Amino acid sequence: MSNEENPEEGRTEEAPTAGEQTGPVQQTGRQRLAAGLWPPRLTRAQLIVAVLLFVLGLGLAIQVRSTSDNSALRGARQEDLVRILDELDNRTQRLEDEKQRLEGQRTELESSSDQAEEARKQTQEKARQLGILAGTVAAQGPGITLTIQDPHKAVQADMLLDTIQELRAAGAEAIQINDVRVVGDTYFSDESGIRVDGQKVGAPYTFKVIGKPEDLEPALNIPGGVVQTLEKEQATATVTRVEKIVVDALRPAKRPDYARSSSQ
Repeated sequence: MSNEENPEEGRTEEAPTAGEQTGPVQQTGRQRLAAGLWPPRLTRAQLIVAVLLFVLGLGLAIQVRSTSDNSALRGARQEDLVRILDELDNRTQRLEDEKQRLEGQRTELESSSDQAEEARKQTQEKARQLGILAGTVAAQGPGITLTIQDPHKAVQADMLLDTIQELRAAGAEAIQINDVRVVGDTYFSDESGIRVDGQKVGAPYTFKVIGKPEDLEPALNIPGGVVQTLEKEQATATVTRVEKIVVDALRPAKRPDYARSSSQ
């Protein structure tokens, strides 16, 4: 019987070298963690939850910022908040009245048969109003008088300036202190006594103010307002409503050196 050659015979197995691995590759813990985190395997539900959490966080951030912006009002006193609300209501009403007045003028211009004559009348009325604001013409109307007695000479220029600001915020249209007309560029100083636009004024300080008395008087008498501030300085302030106030102190009209009307 002849011997058949076995193909397995004569085959020699080589031993693995030192650089070769015989089993599966072993990974370190850091490599397994990185492989589990990236690339991310997000389901649809997880993606929706992530978007909802982002929107919720954004809303909370906006709410916190809005709350911090209102912190100044949150810490204000009750009387200060009442005063702020009253001033806002008064300013809103004045703006609404001005809006109605302008709409009425527009209606008159549109419906008037003689538009040129109506425009001339409105121009004259506008010039009169600007003259009152500039202090170049006298004015009269309802308002109040404010008399400040200062026996201890404690009143300073900044107190009178605060009074002017309170009156303007309450809707004062024309103001006169003693014999000085107060306008937009009026300034106060304590140089050798109280001076208004460079003119010296002394006690008693008499304010003649044209405006709505129902707004002007409460603005001066609110808690922490002008009257209480002056009383703390041992000065006295008397506010009186008057049906007709005459503001007749005038300021000279200044001709500009360089500015000219663009219509010329």
